[in-house]
Amino acid sequence: MDHLTTQGISMPKLGLGTFRMQGDACREAVESALSIGYRHIDTAEMYANEEAIGAALAAASLPRCELHVTTKVWHENLTPDAIRRAFDASLKKLRLDHVDLYLVHWPSKSANWGAVFETLMKLKDEGRTRAIGVANFTTALLKIAVEDVKAPIACNQVEYHAMLDQSKVLAYLRAKSIPLVAYCPLAQGRFATDPVLAEIGAKHNASAAQVALKWLLDQDGVAAIPKASRRESQQANWDALKITLDDADLAKIAALPKDRRCVSPGFAPEWDQGGSS
Repeated sequence: MDHLTTQGISMPKLGLGTFRMQGDACREAVESALSIGYRHIDTAEMYANEEAIGAALAAASLPRCELHVTTKVWHENLTPDAIRRAFDASLKKLRLDHVDLYLVHWPSKSANWGAVFETLMKLKDEGRTRAIGVANFTTALLKIAVEDVKAPIACNQVEYHAMLDQSKVLAYLRAKSIPLVAYCPLAQGRFATDPVLAEIGAKHNASAAQVALKWLLDQDGVAAIPKASRRESQQANWDALKITLDDADLAKIAALPKDRRCVSPGFAPEWDQGGSS
């Protein structure tokens, strides 16, 4: 499994997304993924599944040093006291003494970014999270975090897939040696029937979705966290690592439309829905 090194942590490039997984189904999905070989699990306080994930991690009894666990603070909890309360609750539910990465889940227009990142950096200094980062940040917001506040940002987690242009934010992140973690990497299942991706897949004895996932994982500084609750889907995503795409494949993927956004953040008014985030 390939890893990305960022801000002192090593993050597996392929992780398991858990949005909209809850209860026993979530616990079983995480246990299944861990048994296949996944070691990167992504969650958030907003997902309301940290308790189930904590149970799965406990049941797996894997060495803590082998795991990478990311969770996130919701945009309504971005005052220093609220961040700490949210973090304490997440850690307790996950049954961990630290997480590997703690992210601001969504930007908020009312946030005092200096205070936000100062609080996150204190949690890092205390050893309660190994690294801090952001999600859904535009390049303008990244500049505030990285250049103005000088926060040690370990990643920006955004929607990114073969039909969404993220070249602007990618260029900024690469210039600062910050990884992009792609959520919705399979466009919420929309790639399964795409004829171009299916044609490429047929050449490699793979599915359209596997081609789309490998296209992401082949990129420098990009990780992906596809949501997969069924073991067959988890295994298929894992097996995508074996595909070798050639220049002809990449040219066909480059020609696909790049304006298909799956997630629309209606509550973040400063969020640019163009190609900058």
